[in-house]
Amino acid sequence: MSLVLEPPPPPLSKSKTGAPLKRCFTSIRTALPPPNHRFRASRFPLHPTSSSRPTVTVVLKTEKEKNAVTEQKDPPVRIVAVVGQGSVSPLKCTPWEEVMMHTAKRLKWVDEGYEMVVFTDNFHQSNDQTAMDLQKELACADILLVVAVTNQDSVKWIGTNSGNIPNVICFESDPGLVNKLGGSYVHSEMKGSIFDKVVGISQLKKTDETKEVVQTVSEAWDRCNSDDIRFCLLVIINAYIQPVPILKNLRSKGFSTLNCMVKNCGPQILDCLLDPNCRKALQCLNKCSPVDQKNNCLDLDAKIPEKPYVQPMLKFRGKDLCHETAEDLFVGWLGSLDWSWRVVAGQNPAYDQFPCQYQLFYRGKAKGSFWYEPVFQVKTLEGELVWRRRKYRVKRANVPGTFYFSVLDNGVVSNEYWTIVDVSEDFSWGLFHYHGAARVAGQ
Repeated sequence: MSLVLEPPPPPLSKSKTGAPLKRCFTSIRTALPPPNHRFRASRFPLHPTSSSRPTVTVVLKTEKEKNAVTEQKDPPVRIVAVVGQGSVSPLKCTPWEEVMMHTAKRLKWVDEGYEMVVFTDNFHQSNDQTAMDLQKELACADILLVVAVTNQDSVKWIGTNSGNIPNVICFESDPGLVNKLGGSYVHSEMKGSIFDKVVGISQLKKTDETKEVVQTVSEAWDRCNSDDIRFCLLVIINAYIQPVPILKNLRSKGFSTLNCMVKNCGPQILDCLLDPNCRKALQCLNKCSPVDQKNNCLDLDAKIPEKPYVQPMLKFRGKDLCHETAEDLFVGWLGSLDWSWRVVAGQNPAYDQFPCQYQLFYRGKAKGSFWYEPVFQVKTLEGELVWRRRKYRVKRANVPGTFYFSVLDNGVVSNEYWTIVDVSEDFSWGLFHYHGAARVAGQ
Protein backbone atom coordinates (compact mmCIF):
# COMPACT_ATOMS: atom_id res chain seq x y z
CA MET A 1 0.00 0.00 0.00
CA SER A 2 1.50 3.31 -0.99
CA LEU A 3 0.33 6.67 0.20
CA VAL A 4 1.99 10.07 0.25
CA LEU A 5 1.72 11.37 3.80
CA GLU A 6 0.38 14.87 4.03
CA PRO A 7 -0.12 16.93 7.21
CA PRO A 8 -3.49 18.66 7.55
CA PRO A 9 -3.61 22.15 6.02
CA PRO A 10 -2.85 25.00 8.42
CA PRO A 11 -5.80 26.92 9.84
CA LEU A 12 -6.95 29.92 7.83
CA SER A 13 -5.20 33.03 9.09
CA LYS A 14 -7.28 36.00 10.12
CA SER A 15 -6.50 39.64 9.76
CA LYS A 16 -7.25 42.13 12.47
CA THR A 17 -10.58 42.74 10.81
CA GLY A 18 -11.45 39.06 10.91
CA ALA A 19 -11.20 38.64 7.15
CA PRO A 20 -9.38 35.63 5.70
CA LEU A 21 -5.95 36.27 4.28
CA LYS A 22 -4.10 34.43 1.55
CA ARG A 23 -1.85 31.50 2.27
CA CYS A 24 1.68 31.50 0.86
CA PHE A 25 4.10 28.58 0.75
CA THR A 26 7.71 29.33 1.54
CA SER A 27 10.65 27.15 0.67
CA ILE A 28 11.33 24.38 3.21
CA ARG A 29 13.63 21.44 2.56
CA THR A 30 12.13 18.08 3.47
CA ALA A 31 15.27 15.94 3.20
CA LEU A 32 17.26 14.86 6.26
CA PRO A 33 19.34 17.79 7.53
CA PRO A 34 22.95 17.48 8.65
CA PRO A 35 23.67 17.61 12.41
CA ASN A 36 22.93 20.94 14.11
CA HIS A 37 21.21 22.17 10.96
CA ARG A 38 18.23 24.46 11.30
CA PHE A 39 15.47 24.71 8.76
CA ARG A 40 15.12 28.13 7.17
CA ALA A 41 12.45 29.34 4.81
CA SER A 42 13.88 31.01 1.73
CA ARG A 43 12.11 34.22 0.81
CA PHE A 44 11.98 36.01 -2.49
CA PRO A 45 11.05 39.70 -2.98
CA LEU A 46 7.50 40.24 -4.11
CA HIS A 47 8.51 42.44 -7.01
CA PRO A 48 11.40 42.35 -9.47
CA THR A 49 13.65 45.40 -9.36
CA SER A 50 13.21 46.03 -13.07
CA SER A 51 10.78 45.17 -15.84
CA SER A 52 12.84 42.15 -16.84
CA ARG A 53 12.97 38.91 -14.85
CA PRO A 54 15.68 39.06 -12.15
CA THR A 55 18.79 36.89 -12.35
CA VAL A 56 20.78 35.73 -9.34
CA THR A 57 24.52 35.50 -9.91
CA VAL A 58 26.64 33.29 -7.66
CA VAL A 59 30.45 33.48 -7.70
CA LEU A 60 32.23 30.27 -6.63
CA LYS A 61 35.85 30.39 -5.44
CA THR A 62 38.32 27.79 -4.20
CA GLU A 63 41.88 28.12 -2.89
CA LYS A 64 43.29 26.42 -5.98
CA GLU A 65 41.30 28.46 -8.45
CA LYS A 66 42.37 31.99 -9.26
CA ASN A 67 39.53 32.66 -11.61
CA ALA A 68 35.98 33.11 -10.40
CA VAL A 69 33.33 30.85 -11.85
CA THR A 70 29.98 32.46 -12.36
CA GLU A 71 26.74 30.50 -12.37
CA GLN A 72 23.39 31.81 -13.51
CA LYS A 73 20.51 30.51 -11.44
CA ASP A 74 16.97 30.49 -12.73
CA PRO A 75 14.81 33.19 -11.15
CA PRO A 76 11.79 32.08 -9.12
CA VAL A 77 8.61 31.23 -10.98
CA ARG A 78 5.62 32.98 -9.44
CA ILE A 79 2.17 31.42 -9.74
CA VAL A 80 -1.08 32.88 -8.44
CA ALA A 81 -4.15 30.64 -8.11
CA VAL A 82 -7.63 32.09 -7.63
CA VAL A 83 -10.39 29.59 -6.84
CA GLY A 84 -14.11 30.05 -6.42
CA GLN A 85 -15.16 30.46 -2.81
CA GLY A 86 -16.61 27.15 -1.58
CA SER A 87 -15.99 25.39 -4.92
CA VAL A 88 -15.54 21.62 -4.83
CA SER A 89 -13.18 19.60 -7.03
CA PRO A 90 -13.82 16.16 -8.61
CA LEU A 91 -10.94 14.80 -6.54
CA LYS A 92 -13.03 12.98 -3.92
CA CYS A 93 -15.08 16.19 -3.46
CA THR A 94 -12.09 17.99 -1.92
CA PRO A 95 -12.47 21.80 -1.91
CA TRP A 96 -10.51 23.40 -4.74
CA GLU A 97 -8.70 25.61 -2.26
CA GLU A 98 -7.21 22.54 -0.55
CA VAL A 99 -6.28 20.98 -3.89
CA MET A 100 -4.40 24.13 -4.92
CA MET A 101 -2.62 24.35 -1.55
CA HIS A 102 -1.55 20.74 -2.00
CA THR A 103 -0.35 21.54 -5.53
CA ALA A 104 1.72 24.46 -4.20
CA LYS A 105 3.50 22.14 -1.79
CA ARG A 106 4.13 19.49 -4.45
CA LEU A 107 5.61 22.08 -6.81
CA LYS A 108 8.24 22.72 -4.14
CA TRP A 109 9.25 19.07 -4.39
CA VAL A 110 10.09 19.68 -8.06
CA ASP A 111 11.90 23.00 -7.60
CA GLU A 112 12.31 25.23 -4.55
CA GLY A 113 12.05 28.23 -6.88
CA TYR A 114 8.40 27.59 -7.75
CA GLU A 115 6.39 30.01 -5.61
CA MET A 116 2.61 29.54 -5.64
CA VAL A 117 0.08 31.49 -3.60
CA VAL A 118 -3.63 30.67 -3.36
CA PHE A 119 -6.58 33.04 -2.98
CA THR A 120 -10.34 32.49 -2.90
CA ASP A 121 -12.47 34.89 -4.93
CA ASN A 122 -14.28 36.42 -1.96
CA PHE A 123 -11.74 39.26 -1.80
CA HIS A 124 -14.29 41.78 -3.10
CA GLN A 125 -16.55 40.87 -0.16
CA SER A 126 -13.88 40.93 2.57
CA ASN A 127 -11.61 43.95 2.85
CA ASP A 128 -9.41 46.15 0.74
CA GLN A 129 -6.21 44.63 2.15
CA THR A 130 -6.91 41.18 0.68
CA ALA A 131 -7.55 42.71 -2.75
CA MET A 132 -4.35 44.76 -2.42
CA ASP A 133 -2.38 41.62 -1.52
CA LEU A 134 -3.74 39.88 -4.59
CA GLN A 135 -2.94 42.89 -6.78
CA LYS A 136 0.68 42.83 -5.57
CA GLU A 137 1.01 39.15 -6.37
CA LEU A 138 -0.55 39.57 -9.81
CA ALA A 139 1.83 42.43 -10.62
CA CYS A 140 4.80 40.03 -10.69
CA ALA A 141 3.06 36.73 -11.55
CA ASP A 142 4.27 34.52 -14.38
CA ILE A 143 1.14 32.34 -14.35
CA LEU A 144 -2.42 33.04 -13.21
CA LEU A 145 -4.47 29.91 -12.60
CA VAL A 146 -8.23 30.50 -12.29
CA VAL A 147 -10.38 27.61 -11.09
CA ALA A 148 -14.16 27.48 -10.68
CA VAL A 149 -14.63 31.26 -10.64
CA THR A 150 -18.12 32.24 -11.81
CA ASN A 151 -18.99 35.25 -9.64
CA GLN A 152 -19.40 38.21 -12.01
CA ASP A 153 -17.72 40.71 -9.67
CA SER A 154 -14.73 38.38 -9.42
CA VAL A 155 -14.65 37.86 -13.19
CA LYS A 156 -14.56 41.60 -13.84
CA TRP A 157 -11.92 42.21 -11.17
CA ILE A 158 -9.65 39.45 -12.52
CA GLY A 159 -10.06 40.72 -16.08
CA THR A 160 -9.09 44.25 -15.01
CA ASN A 161 -6.05 43.20 -12.96
CA SER A 162 -4.51 40.40 -15.04
CA GLY A 163 -3.64 42.19 -18.28
CA ASN A 164 0.11 42.13 -17.66
CA ILE A 165 0.31 38.40 -16.87
CA PRO A 166 1.75 36.44 -19.83
CA ASN A 167 0.12 33.10 -18.97
CA VAL A 168 -3.50 32.85 -17.83
CA ILE A 169 -5.32 29.50 -17.73
CA CYS A 170 -8.91 29.08 -16.63
CA PHE A 171 -10.55 25.86 -15.47
CA GLU A 172 -14.31 25.44 -15.13
CA SER A 173 -14.79 29.19 -14.92
CA ASP A 174 -16.99 31.90 -16.43
CA PRO A 175 -16.75 32.27 -20.25
CA GLY A 176 -15.92 35.94 -19.75
CA LEU A 177 -12.42 35.01 -18.61
CA VAL A 178 -9.73 34.72 -21.29
CA ASN A 179 -6.71 32.45 -21.61
CA LYS A 180 -3.18 33.48 -22.58
CA LEU A 181 -0.03 31.52 -23.29
CA GLY A 182 3.30 33.22 -23.85
CA GLY A 183 1.62 36.61 -23.85
CA SER A 184 -0.85 35.79 -26.63
CA TYR A 185 -4.54 35.05 -26.34
CA VAL A 186 -5.84 31.56 -26.92
CA HIS A 187 -9.32 31.45 -28.43
CA SER A 188 -11.59 28.42 -28.04
CA GLU A 189 -15.15 27.46 -28.82
CA MET A 190 -16.02 28.28 -25.24
CA LYS A 191 -14.27 31.45 -24.12
CA GLY A 192 -12.68 31.30 -20.73
CA SER A 193 -11.90 27.61 -20.91
CA ILE A 194 -8.54 26.52 -22.29
CA PHE A 195 -9.69 22.94 -22.14
CA ASP A 196 -12.08 23.03 -25.08
CA LYS A 197 -11.34 22.60 -28.76
CA VAL A 198 -9.01 25.37 -29.89
CA VAL A 199 -10.30 27.13 -33.01
CA GLY A 200 -7.71 29.87 -33.32
CA ILE A 201 -4.66 31.41 -31.71
CA SER A 202 -3.87 35.08 -32.33
CA GLN A 203 -0.53 36.87 -32.48
CA LEU A 204 1.50 33.68 -32.29
CA LYS A 205 4.50 32.73 -34.40
CA LYS A 206 4.66 29.18 -33.05
CA THR A 207 1.04 28.18 -33.34
CA ASP A 208 1.76 24.46 -33.68
CA GLU A 209 3.79 24.45 -30.47
CA THR A 210 1.07 26.32 -28.58
CA LYS A 211 -1.64 24.00 -29.86
CA GLU A 212 0.45 21.09 -28.61
CA VAL A 213 0.76 22.72 -25.19
CA VAL A 214 -2.99 23.33 -25.08
CA GLN A 215 -3.69 19.72 -26.03
CA THR A 216 -1.24 18.35 -23.47
CA VAL A 217 -2.64 20.51 -20.68
CA SER A 218 -6.21 19.70 -21.70
CA GLU A 219 -5.66 15.94 -21.65
CA ALA A 220 -3.82 16.11 -18.33
CA TRP A 221 -6.58 18.17 -16.71
CA ASP A 222 -9.24 15.73 -17.90
CA ARG A 223 -7.54 12.93 -15.96
CA CYS A 224 -8.59 14.67 -12.71
CA ASN A 225 -5.80 13.72 -10.33
CA SER A 226 -3.27 15.69 -8.30
CA ASP A 227 -0.28 14.50 -10.34
CA ASP A 228 -1.73 15.83 -13.57
CA ILE A 229 -2.82 19.16 -12.08
CA ARG A 230 0.81 19.76 -11.16
CA PHE A 231 1.88 18.47 -14.59
CA CYS A 232 -0.31 21.13 -16.28
CA LEU A 233 1.64 23.90 -14.56
CA LEU A 234 5.01 22.27 -15.26
CA VAL A 235 4.21 22.03 -18.99
CA ILE A 236 3.46 25.78 -19.13
CA ILE A 237 6.60 26.65 -17.13
CA ASN A 238 8.69 24.48 -19.46
CA ALA A 239 7.18 25.96 -22.64
CA TYR A 240 7.07 29.67 -21.78
CA ILE A 241 9.18 30.48 -18.71
CA GLN A 242 12.20 28.23 -18.15
CA PRO A 243 13.20 24.60 -18.77
CA VAL A 244 11.83 21.98 -16.38
CA PRO A 245 14.45 19.20 -16.17
CA ILE A 246 11.96 16.41 -15.44
CA LEU A 247 10.15 17.23 -18.70
CA LYS A 248 13.33 17.01 -20.77
CA ASN A 249 12.82 15.19 -24.06
CA LEU A 250 9.10 14.82 -23.46
CA ARG A 251 8.59 14.71 -27.22
CA SER A 252 10.40 12.84 -29.97
CA LYS A 253 13.30 14.39 -31.90
CA GLY A 254 11.91 13.68 -35.35
CA PHE A 255 13.59 11.35 -37.83
CA SER A 256 16.45 10.37 -35.50
CA THR A 257 13.96 9.08 -32.95
CA LEU A 258 11.94 7.20 -35.57
CA ASN A 259 15.13 5.70 -37.02
CA CYS A 260 16.21 4.48 -33.57
CA MET A 261 12.80 2.90 -32.95
CA VAL A 262 12.71 1.12 -36.34
CA LYS A 263 16.32 -0.05 -35.99
CA ASN A 264 15.78 -1.59 -32.56
CA CYS A 265 12.13 -2.65 -32.71
CA GLY A 266 11.15 -2.79 -36.39
CA PRO A 267 9.61 -6.32 -36.43
CA GLN A 268 7.84 -5.70 -33.12
CA ILE A 269 6.34 -2.42 -34.41
CA LEU A 270 5.04 -4.17 -37.53
CA ASP A 271 3.60 -7.07 -35.52
CA CYS A 272 1.89 -4.62 -33.19
CA LEU A 273 0.33 -2.66 -36.05
CA LEU A 274 -1.03 -5.89 -37.55
CA ASP A 275 -2.52 -7.09 -34.26
CA PRO A 276 -5.95 -5.52 -33.49
CA ASN A 277 -5.49 -5.48 -29.71
CA CYS A 278 -1.94 -4.12 -29.86
CA ARG A 279 -2.97 -1.47 -32.41
CA LYS A 280 -5.79 -0.40 -30.11
CA ALA A 281 -3.33 -0.14 -27.23
CA LEU A 282 -1.05 2.07 -29.34
CA GLN A 283 -3.96 4.38 -30.10
CA CYS A 284 -4.61 4.62 -26.38
CA LEU A 285 -0.93 5.29 -25.62
CA ASN A 286 -0.93 8.19 -28.08
CA LYS A 287 -2.98 10.08 -25.52
CA CYS A 288 -0.29 9.60 -22.88
CA SER A 289 3.17 11.11 -22.48
CA PRO A 290 5.04 9.78 -25.55
CA VAL A 291 8.20 8.58 -23.82
CA ASP A 292 10.33 5.75 -25.16
CA GLN A 293 9.98 2.39 -23.41
CA LYS A 294 12.98 0.25 -24.41
CA ASN A 295 16.08 1.43 -26.24
CA ASN A 296 16.07 5.00 -24.89
CA CYS A 297 15.70 6.60 -28.31
CA LEU A 298 14.79 9.86 -26.54
CA ASP A 299 17.99 9.84 -24.43
CA LEU A 300 16.12 10.02 -21.12
CA ASP A 301 17.60 9.70 -17.64
CA ALA A 302 15.02 9.97 -14.85
CA LYS A 303 16.21 9.93 -11.24
CA ILE A 304 14.34 8.70 -8.17
CA PRO A 305 12.75 11.80 -6.57
CA GLU A 306 14.29 12.93 -3.29
CA LYS A 307 11.19 14.74 -2.03
CA PRO A 308 9.15 14.42 0.00
CA TYR A 309 11.29 12.74 2.64
CA VAL A 310 9.22 10.27 4.68
CA GLN A 311 10.51 9.13 8.07
CA PRO A 312 10.54 5.33 8.55
CA MET A 313 9.09 3.91 11.72
CA LEU A 314 11.68 3.68 14.51
CA LYS A 315 10.24 1.05 16.84
CA PHE A 316 7.98 -2.00 16.64
CA ARG A 317 6.41 -3.57 19.71
CA GLY A 318 8.64 -1.47 21.95
CA LYS A 319 11.97 -2.41 20.33
CA ASP A 320 14.18 -0.45 17.95
CA LEU A 321 13.52 -1.41 14.36
CA CYS A 322 16.31 -3.47 12.75
CA HIS A 323 16.67 -4.66 9.16
CA GLU A 324 15.48 -8.20 9.89
CA THR A 325 12.38 -7.02 11.76
CA ALA A 326 11.64 -4.59 8.94
CA GLU A 327 11.69 -7.50 6.48
CA ASP A 328 9.35 -9.41 8.81
CA LEU A 329 6.92 -6.50 8.63
CA PHE A 330 6.94 -6.73 4.84
CA VAL A 331 6.39 -10.52 4.98
CA GLY A 332 3.35 -9.79 7.13
CA TRP A 333 0.59 -12.38 6.87
CA LEU A 334 2.36 -14.68 4.44
CA GLY A 335 2.35 -18.19 5.93
CA SER A 336 -0.93 -17.94 7.77
CA LEU A 337 -2.45 -16.56 4.56
CA ASP A 338 -1.46 -16.85 0.90
CA TRP A 339 -0.31 -13.23 0.77
CA SER A 340 1.55 -10.68 2.87
CA TRP A 341 -0.75 -7.69 2.48
CA ARG A 342 -3.77 -6.68 0.47
CA VAL A 343 -3.81 -3.15 -0.92
CA VAL A 344 -6.88 -1.18 0.16
CA ALA A 345 -5.72 2.36 -0.72
CA GLY A 346 -3.06 3.80 -2.99
CA GLN A 347 -1.86 7.16 -4.32
CA ASN A 348 -0.46 6.21 -7.73
CA PRO A 349 -3.02 5.27 -10.40
CA ALA A 350 -0.35 3.44 -12.43
CA TYR A 351 0.93 1.15 -9.66
CA ASP A 352 -1.45 0.81 -6.73
CA GLN A 353 -5.01 1.67 -7.75
CA PHE A 354 -6.23 -1.62 -9.20
CA PRO A 355 -9.59 -3.40 -8.73
CA CYS A 356 -7.72 -5.91 -6.54
CA GLN A 357 -4.08 -6.26 -5.55
CA TYR A 358 -2.15 -8.60 -3.26
CA GLN A 359 1.44 -8.18 -2.10
CA LEU A 360 3.79 -11.11 -1.50
CA PHE A 361 7.10 -10.52 0.31
CA TYR A 362 9.43 -13.44 1.02
CA ARG A 363 13.08 -14.38 1.63
CA GLY A 364 14.90 -16.18 -1.18
CA LYS A 365 17.06 -19.28 -1.10
CA ALA A 366 20.30 -17.30 -1.50
CA LYS A 367 21.69 -15.72 1.65
CA GLY A 368 20.37 -12.20 2.15
CA SER A 369 18.04 -12.32 -0.85
CA PHE A 370 14.55 -10.85 -0.54
CA TRP A 371 11.74 -10.61 -3.10
CA TYR A 372 8.49 -8.77 -3.67
CA GLU A 373 5.71 -9.94 -5.98
CA PRO A 374 2.58 -7.85 -6.52
CA VAL A 375 -0.33 -9.82 -7.97
CA PHE A 376 -2.91 -7.42 -9.34
CA GLN A 377 -6.07 -7.26 -11.39
CA VAL A 378 -6.36 -4.87 -14.35
CA LYS A 379 -9.20 -3.97 -16.68
CA THR A 380 -8.55 -4.32 -20.42
CA LEU A 381 -9.83 -1.91 -23.07
CA GLU A 382 -12.70 -4.35 -23.66
CA GLY A 383 -13.65 -4.20 -19.97
CA GLU A 384 -12.34 -7.68 -19.15
CA LEU A 385 -10.61 -8.22 -15.79
CA VAL A 386 -7.29 -10.08 -16.01
CA TRP A 387 -4.58 -10.90 -13.45
CA ARG A 388 -0.96 -9.77 -13.81
CA ARG A 389 2.20 -10.34 -11.76
CA ARG A 390 5.63 -8.71 -11.35
CA LYS A 391 8.76 -9.78 -9.46
CA TYR A 392 10.98 -7.23 -7.72
CA ARG A 393 14.44 -7.74 -6.24
CA VAL A 394 14.65 -6.09 -2.80
CA LYS A 395 17.81 -4.85 -1.08
CA ARG A 396 18.22 -3.20 2.29
CA ALA A 397 19.03 0.51 2.35
CA ASN A 398 21.23 2.08 5.04
CA VAL A 399 18.44 2.93 7.49
CA PRO A 400 16.30 0.07 8.89
CA GLY A 401 12.83 0.25 7.40
CA THR A 402 14.07 1.54 4.02
CA PHE A 403 14.72 -0.60 0.93
CA TYR A 404 15.70 -0.45 -2.74
CA PHE A 405 13.43 -2.28 -5.21
CA SER A 406 14.15 -3.05 -8.87
CA VAL A 407 12.04 -4.74 -11.55
CA LEU A 408 12.00 -5.28 -15.31
CA ASP A 409 8.54 -4.08 -16.35
CA ASN A 410 7.58 -4.28 -20.04
CA GLY A 411 11.19 -3.92 -21.15
CA VAL A 412 11.98 -1.04 -18.78
CA VAL A 413 13.96 -1.30 -15.54
CA SER A 414 12.15 0.49 -12.72
CA ASN A 415 14.03 1.44 -9.54
CA GLU A 416 12.20 2.35 -6.36
CA TYR A 417 12.98 3.46 -2.82
CA TRP A 418 10.52 2.11 -0.24
CA THR A 419 9.89 3.16 3.35
CA ILE A 420 7.92 1.32 6.03
CA VAL A 421 6.05 4.25 7.56
CA ASP A 422 4.06 2.35 10.18
CA VAL A 423 2.60 -1.08 10.89
CA SER A 424 0.05 -1.94 13.55
CA GLU A 425 1.35 -4.26 16.27
CA ASP A 426 -1.43 -6.75 15.49
CA PHE A 427 -0.75 -6.49 11.71
CA SER A 428 -4.27 -5.23 11.09
CA TRP A 429 -2.84 -2.57 8.76
CA GLY A 430 0.44 -1.31 7.32
CA LEU A 431 1.47 1.90 5.57
CA PHE A 432 4.26 1.90 2.97
CA HIS A 433 5.64 4.78 0.90
CA TYR A 434 7.77 4.65 -2.23
CA HIS A 435 9.56 6.87 -4.74
CA GLY A 436 10.28 5.41 -8.13
CA ALA A 437 11.86 6.12 -11.51
CA ALA A 438 12.02 4.34 -14.85
CA ARG A 439 15.29 5.90 -16.02
CA VAL A 440 15.16 5.34 -19.78
CA ALA A 441 11.42 6.06 -19.90
CA GLY A 442 11.98 9.45 -18.31
CA GLN A 443 9.30 8.78 -15.68
